[in-house]
Amino acid sequence: MEEPASTGAAGELCGKVLYIEDVLVNFQFVQGLMRRHSKVSLLHAATGLEGVRLVRSERPDFVLLDMHLPDIGGLDVVRLLSEDIAERGLRVTILTGDRLTMDIIKAMSLGAYEYWVKPIDHRVLDDGLRRALTGRTPDPAHRLAVPSNGA
Repeated sequence: MEEPASTGAAGELCGKVLYIEDVLVNFQFVQGLMRRHSKVSLLHAATGLEGVRLVRSERPDFVLLDMHLPDIGGLDVVRLLSEDIAERGLRVTILTGDRLTMDIIKAMSLGAYEYWVKPIDHRVLDDGLRRALTGRTPDPAHRLAVPSNGA
């Protein structure tokens, strides 16, 4: 298992994040939220298979993954990344509009790190990035993030 990414001087997060998302505006939203983390690089894949390829070639520390992609579903991506999850401790967080209980259970049973329901705010992203990039195991209360406004 690889060492997790780390924090730099003054606790600044460092690492590489891949967001697998086909809707450009969703990627741009997360990109905007991540601007506050200057030592975290953000990669983008618009399809599941492109995301799997980038995981293997770029070796990100953390993956944000949409469930609905144009080529294969998010659960299939998690299945394809199961070796990376098990062997090097890759953290894959589902970021989707779905609140479907069975999808949540399936994603977690396949090795997903956390499951966030859109829309997210900067606190969910910041806290999740900190957990993922420092190697902390999320407590059960943080493994599922659902918007509090009922959206």
